[in-house]
Amino acid sequence: MLDLTHWPLDAYARMVGVLTDVDDTLTTEGAITPDALHAMATLRAAGLHVIAITGRPAGWSEPFATTWPVDAIVAETGAVALLRTPKNTNKIGLQPNDGKREQLSKWYLQDAATRAANHARMQQVAQQILREVPGAQLARDSAGRETDIAIDHSEFTHLPPEGIAQVQDIMRAAGMTATVSSIHVNGWYGTHDKLVGTRWIVRELLGRHLDDEFDRWVFVGDSLNDQVMFQHFPHSVGVANVARFVPQLRHLPRYVTQGARGAGFAELARHLLAGREP
Repeated sequence: MLDLTHWPLDAYARMVGVLTDVDDTLTTEGAITPDALHAMATLRAAGLHVIAITGRPAGWSEPFATTWPVDAIVAETGAVALLRTPKNTNKIGLQPNDGKREQLSKWYLQDAATRAANHARMQQVAQQILREVPGAQLARDSAGRETDIAIDHSEFTHLPPEGIAQVQDIMRAAGMTATVSSIHVNGWYGTHDKLVGTRWIVRELLGRHLDDEFDRWVFVGDSLNDQVMFQHFPHSVGVANVARFVPQLRHLPRYVTQGARGAGFAELARHLLAGREP
């Protein structure tokens, strides 16, 4: 991994957007910091798209999709997209407006019948994990999850490495995809991941084809479930706390910030915007 100062200056002007993980990339100690919020706002003010890609559930993400300066939040590791509803839209999935937040549109990668069938199967796997893995607990945000399940390993409890591995083994034995974020073990039915979800939202929301322009986007993240993004984006960045997972990562970010978590994201934004100045 190279320090951001090694990022070629001639690449900055070609960037069209920033894709970012949320937990321990935008957030610090579970909350987004003012410097990270300001960084997102300055990126968008400079004409860059900002899209968050997270393993967090749709329910948890809803208020942030209307209050953070982002184009969209893609939740549940690529399965659900939340965005401010464009005026005069006819998109399905419109959510009721409570009068306090902008109206949201929610888009799904899977159809309703598939989601319902998968949900029932996943609940059975979740109960098996709770029975068989000592100390396993469902993530506290589980009530907001629609297309996956999550086991807490570092947010409100500590699950040792052997417990994390056992959770993944049970999920995979049941035919699920399983990944590890900085706080949860996530499992779902389907072949999607953060990259698939990013391709989908970039195409559906922006009309762009990500595979034709990987070198025009920046991805920033910090953990194991980000490595598919580290692998594909030449301008991939890890915030400093990615060091925790380096021994387990097959694909490392190209660059790394000196700051950790939200401070690292803000550092990236400053560096990118300074490089775009004439």
